[in-house]
Amino acid sequence: MGNAFGGKRSVKIMNITGETFKLKTPVQASSVLQNHPGHVLLASDAVVHFGARAQPLEPHHELKPRRLYFLVEQPSLPEAGMMRRVRSGVHMTAKDRLESLMLSRRSASDISAVRSAASVDESGGVRVRLRLRKAEVEKLMAETKDGADVAEKIVGLCMTGGGGATAERDVHCGGGARGLARQGTSKSREIALLN
Repeated sequence: MGNAFGGKRSVKIMNITGETFKLKTPVQASSVLQNHPGHVLLASDAVVHFGARAQPLEPHHELKPRRLYFLVEQPSLPEAGMMRRVRSGVHMTAKDRLESLMLSRRSASDISAVRSAASVDESGGVRVRLRLRKAEVEKLMAETKDGADVAEKIVGLCMTGGGGATAERDVHCGGGARGLARQGTSKSREIALLN
């Protein structure tokens, strides 16, 4: 007995329904597409790598042996009408465009300062962010007997402070920009009251 080399010289083509048929090589994509008008051939490697974006094979493409190809219906594209030029109703100079670009690059923290002064949660409560010096917090705690009185005095500070900053304290009603609280010393405490 002698050694014999044999190999499959056929191409496997699979329909979208799962039916397969084999063709002997050499064969071109155009000969397969003649029997199936309105269909395209996709290489299985391209489908694995690109998915739905896989490009169909050209009609003159030589199909390689021992490879799998998919025969799928060619997607119908909507008819493209005459292209028309669209002009913007807004006329901007180069300087205006540059200014717009600079404004769009603002960070989210800058934009949050522009938002409304109070943030309301689902229960209807208002979030208040307050920074006080450690000595001021200790003074408030010493003057009052329970937490409700402390909260009432802190809300009073918020109302009388008007949301403005002083050298000793920074009161910000609304829980907005965190950068406003940097005016005090490093020994300040942050107190958040939620309804």
